[in-house]
Amino acid sequence: SEKDKQTNMPIITVGKNELFTAIGKEYTDEQFEDLCFEFGIELDDITTEREMKLREVGEESKSQTENLNDEEILYKIEIPANRYDLLCLEGLTQALNIFLGRIESPNYHIKNVKETREQIIVKPETAKIRPYVVGAILRNIKFTQASYNSFLDLQDKLHQNICRKRALVAIGTHDYDTIQGPFTYEAQAPADIKFKALMQTEEKTATELMDIYRADTKMKQFV
Repeated sequence: SEKDKQTNMPIITVGKNELFTAIGKEYTDEQFEDLCFEFGIELDDITTEREMKLREVGEESKSQTENLNDEEILYKIEIPANRYDLLCLEGLTQALNIFLGRIESPNYHIKNVKETREQIIVKPETAKIRPYVVGAILRNIKFTQASYNSFLDLQDKLHQNICRKRALVAIGTHDYDTIQGPFTYEAQAPADIKFKALMQTEEKTATELMDIYRADTKMKQFV
């Protein structure tokens, strides 16, 4: 929307029912808008999945939206640019629950572990163009389809904002059960890179993937 272009504030889309379940209370749209104002965020729009897609493709491509959900109400919420912790349903509802006094603020501790740590080895050719890399292992994570989608959406929002459309930082996520270290951070020619990308069914070279992404409405901006 024009407003998004003017403010450049990140906007997240969350299901109204899922949101209210997580914060333990039902609100009218007006009441929730007031809560957002008090907390320091803004309810930008109220829509549905079908309506959002229709705005994207236009009336001439209306047939593409026929199978989309037109019943679940979605809230589009504008988030302050420095609140990266609020860019997903889980982070937003945790913060709202703390604000509403339903839960205590989390208290995190750094523990020294005795187990051998994984290594990421940065190759010399990579250090010339991407000299820094950080890795983390998240254990005992069990995704539902909904939480997995939320996780990917959060990653995308971080890429769009603090990562400056991947110009500064690119985030990659891998299933730790299927890989084994030590890991290397390498720079190779696109034709020499081959793997099965997210949402793809077969391995492709980076050159082939770029051709696919150039035709993708969402991904072409990164190519």
